[in-house]
Amino acid sequence: HSLGDFDVDAGGIAAPLTLELQSDIIAHAVQRNLKPLEDIRNVVAVASGKGGVGKSTVAANLALAWAAQGAKVGILDADIYGPSQQMMLGIEGRPQIDEQDEKIMPMENHGVKTMSLGLITDPDTPVIWRGPMVMKALDQFLTDVKWGALDFIIIDLPPGTGDAQLTLTQKVPLTGAIIVTTPQDVALIDARKGLAMFRKVNVPVLGIVENMSFFVCRHC
Repeated sequence: HSLGDFDVDAGGIAAPLTLELQSDIIAHAVQRNLKPLEDIRNVVAVASGKGGVGKSTVAANLALAWAAQGAKVGILDADIYGPSQQMMLGIEGRPQIDEQDEKIMPMENHGVKTMSLGLITDPDTPVIWRGPMVMKALDQFLTDVKWGALDFIIIDLPPGTGDAQLTLTQKVPLTGAIIVTTPQDVALIDARKGLAMFRKVNVPVLGIVENMSFFVCRHC
């Protein structure tokens, strides 16, 4: 980002100076048996043991924070049965197809490229798919979407530790994972299962976010 133009006193002569900072984000290691995705430096999964803990909100905030720091960021909404990133990022309309290579163009808002099933399906129609159909859709979201060069792509996983989550962690080259939970014991039990799942497939857990930890009353 350009910081603007300044006048510098160089031996009594005012000389113009423009400062520009650029992010240098490296690609981190992934699972040993997988290769990194082309043009995408880091893939970070945001997961939760159970639904309703604010996983999608954390994923959206993480993407916006990285974009604000100058990174090129995308979000893949892998929560097939309850896609919400199009609403989180205020995206409306339908994605277009690039006629040259017939790939889906991700939609963008606030500097974040996004692909979600919620962008291509009727919001009032439930998705009734079996596991293989879900995995085929997620594979297309990764390979048939024209993401371009990205520093980070965040995968908003569906809640739980079922077939879709396990298959993704085994087939997608992940830099790391973030687990979202709430302070209740019931949520923490499921969060531990998610932690164990990532450890079994050798995906490093970057951290655990304890969401909704407390409430500050504005009127007290």
